Amino acid sequence: MALLPAVRGNGTAVTARTLRIATIAGDGVGPEVVRAAVPAIERAAALDGGTIAWDHLPLGADHYLATGETLPPAAFEHLRDDVDAILVGALGDPRVPGNEHARDILLGLRFRLDLYVNFRPVRLLHPTLTPLRRIGGSTIDFVIFRENTEGSYLARGTSARVGTDEEERIAHEVHTAPKVARILRAAFAWAEAHGKTRVTMADKSNAIPAHQLWRRLFAEIGAAHPGIEREHRYVDAIAMEFVRAPERFQVVVTNNLYGDILSDLGAGLVGGLGVAASANLHPGRAGLFEPVHGSAPTIAGQGIANPMAAVLTGSLLLAELSCPRGAAALERAVVDVLATNVRTPDLGGNATTAAVADAIAGQVG
Repeated sequence: MALLPAVRGNGTAVTARTLRIATIAGDGVGPEVVRAAVPAIERAAALDGGTIAWDHLPLGADHYLATGETLPPAAFEHLRDDVDAILVGALGDPRVPGNEHARDILLGLRFRLDLYVNFRPVRLLHPTLTPLRRIGGSTIDFVIFRENTEGSYLARGTSARVGTDEEERIAHEVHTAPKVARILRAAFAWAEAHGKTRVTMADKSNAIPAHQLWRRLFAEIGAAHPGIEREHRYVDAIAMEFVRAPERFQVVVTNNLYGDILSDLGAGLVGGLGVAASANLHPGRAGLFEPVHGSAPTIAGQGIANPMAAVLTGSLLLAELSCPRGAAALERAVVDVLATNVRTPDLGGNATTAAVADAIAGQVG
């Protein structure tokens, strides 16, 4: 089952199909985790009859510093028209303090491809990974639907008296009915397709009048799904509830800024960014799939970066491309390897990137 109702291609199961996947390995540990994840993803795709044709694009800080290019027009058109999915390792380099290349590539692809769903699973894969002492035998297993194309991230606003004691910065927070409605519909559709019974929407409508649009559309769209309970939480309250009772959540939907914050909080509940995967999606278009741990330049080249987030991101990628057996096999392999305590230092182990990746690949099948 695809993550969203319509997938790249015909939406049917793979039968001896070639999957065209572009990679942007990027900066820091990005090339290390992408390289490590490739064998496991290839083995998993084969379980559904898929063969992967990799298309490695040399975009990132090195390319930007050498050429001045971030995302050249020809590269964007290629990613838009010629591939089934895009796998990004990580972007961010201290040699580019303004992060121009990362912003143009990541935000540029999200906005220009209109990848309006940022999908973040929050699932506890091993009980030792959560910092919550009271979880015991409870299960943390929910997903976050973050609206990915509006809100504060449009960078609209004004500045005045810059550099003075009276400096003023105004950021406009943009929410439009069509885009709020489609992310809400996506969340309810996913919940129905996956047997979930509750969708929670988070905003701050008691303090920000613009969020009343979310309240109204959540009620209207939710009414068309009578089999799903809808509940509303203010964002500060849901942050507390994530820590107090994360096991009660199933599907959470929210705006761009709050989704960014809550999804990292969710990752912290289940082991940290080393096991955090994400997908940026628009049905029928090539999605952008990205482990969200960042480029981690301080450990780049040491061979200790955790490849699990990249592998789990590969699982989301295969799910969206109608490779359900492969998607499940990748997640199961990570669970099995965690159980054997083969872990990189961020999870309390002493294994290398390559050792963890080899162990995962060996479990796929």
